[in-house]
Amino acid sequence: MKLNPKWKELLTDELSKPYVKELQNFVLHAYETTTIYPPKEQVFAAFDYCAFDDVKVVIIGQDPYHGYDQAHGLCFSVNENIPIPPSLINIYKEINEDLGKETPNHGNLERWAKQGVLLLNATLTVEAGKAGSHQRKGWEKFTDAVIQKIANEKEGVVFMLWGGYAKKKGSKIDKTKHLVLESGHPSPLSANRGFWFGNKHFSKANTYLKKIDKKEIDW
Repeated sequence: MKLNPKWKELLTDELSKPYVKELQNFVLHAYETTTIYPPKEQVFAAFDYCAFDDVKVVIIGQDPYHGYDQAHGLCFSVNENIPIPPSLINIYKEINEDLGKETPNHGNLERWAKQGVLLLNATLTVEAGKAGSHQRKGWEKFTDAVIQKIANEKEGVVFMLWGGYAKKKGSKIDKTKHLVLESGHPSPLSANRGFWFGNKHFSKANTYLKKIDKKEIDW
C-alpha cells in the first residue's frame, strides 16, 4: 500500500499528521483480519496512473465498490471481467448522447486515468459487502487535502462534481482558476429523476481543455 513517490513528496505535510498514522494502522489491520477492496497494491491506483503534473480532470466518487473483484482503485471503474455497474452504464449513456461515442463492452476506466483524469474516491478502502464501512476513519481528510493541493497549485483543471457528496467535497475549489462542473449523481435513482442526463460534462470539459491549449480527453 504505497503512495506514488511524487505524490508522497507533494503531500508530505499532510502525511505527517497524526490521523494518517491512525488511518494506516486501521487499514493494515483490516487487510490482515478481513476481506478488503480494492487489493492492497491498488489502493492508490488513481495516483499511480495519473501523475500530479498530468492532472487535467478530477472526478470524485465516494466509496470503492464492495463486491468481489470489482474495485481496482479508480472511482466508478471496475475490472474488465466484471459486469458494468449501473452508475457507469449511465455515464456511458451520457457520453454517447453528448459526444456520439460508442459504449465500451467493459467498465475499466484506466484509459481515462492515463490521459490525466484523476478518478478519486473520497474513501479508498472498504470491507467486502459493507458499503461505507471505512468512512470517517481518515480517508476523507486525506482526499480533501489531495483536492485542495490540486486546486491550489494547478490552474485550468476540470472538476466534475456529481451528486451532493462530491459537490460538498469540492466546495472550496477556486472557480476563477478551474472549471467546476456540477450535476446530479449518475446512479439510477438520481439519473432517472432527471438530475444526470443532458449535463454534457464531457463535451464541456473538452471545450475548456481545448480553449486553454490542453489536449482533450478521448472519452
